[in-house]
Amino acid sequence: MASSDDEGSVEEKEPPKKKIGPVATAWLTFYNIAMTAGWLVLAIAMIRFYAEKGTHKGLYRNIQKTLKCFQTFALLELIHCALGIVHTSVLVTGVQVSSRIFMVWFITSSIKKVQSEEGVLIFLVVWTVTEITRYSYYTFKLLNHLPYFIKWARYNLFIVLYPVGVVGELLTIYAALPHVRKSAMYSLRLPNKYNVSFDYYYFLIIVMCSYIPLFPQLYFHMLRQRRRVLYGEVIMEKDD
Repeated sequence: MASSDDEGSVEEKEPPKKKIGPVATAWLTFYNIAMTAGWLVLAIAMIRFYAEKGTHKGLYRNIQKTLKCFQTFALLELIHCALGIVHTSVLVTGVQVSSRIFMVWFITSSIKKVQSEEGVLIFLVVWTVTEITRYSYYTFKLLNHLPYFIKWARYNLFIVLYPVGVVGELLTIYAALPHVRKSAMYSLRLPNKYNVSFDYYYFLIIVMCSYIPLFPQLYFHMLRQRRRVLYGEVIMEKDD
C-alpha cells in the first residue's frame, strides 16, 4: 500500500533507542533536509501550475521528473533500515516505499491517459503534505529542536490524509484498468519460450484488493502510535 503516515506516515520511524554515531546522524539530517526541500519544490510547482492554468490537467506531466526523482530517492530508506541506523522493519519499509514507486513508475507514468484523473491529483496533494510534514519532523528530531506544531501535524493529519490518499490511489488504479486490458501492457501470454503467463490487468485487481486487509492494520497502528507519542500511553504491540 502506497501510504505513509503516509497518508499520515504509516511507516513508523521513531528515533532509535540506541544512540547512532555522528556520521550517521549527519547523513540522516542531510537526507531528511533534502527530502523536505524536494517535496517543498513539488508543492510550489503544483500551486504555481494550478494558479496559472486553473486546472489540474497537465499537472502530472509538469512535475513528474521531480516526483520520480525524490520518490525513487526514498529507496535509501531501505538501506537505512538494513544498516540499523533507523530502527524500522526492512520489510514494512520496503512494502511502503515500493508501493509508492509502483504508483509513480508503473501506473501514472506508464499510463498517460490516467494522468489527468482526479485520483492522481488527490494522491499527489496527500503525498506532498504528508512528506513535507514527515521529513521535517525527522529533521527537527535529529537536531533536538522539534516544534510542537510539527509533532502535532505528523500525528494528527494522517487521520484524514491516510484514507483520502488511499482513495486517490485506488481511483487511479481503477482508471488504469481499461487501458491496461486493451493494451495488454506488462502482460506475458502463452505460448512463449518461458512457458509462463502474467496478466497485468488481474495483477492490478489483486493490488486493489490488498488494500482491504492492509489499510485497517496500518491505520490503527498509526492511531496507537499517536496515543503513545502525544499522550504518553504505554501500548503493547507485537513486533512487525
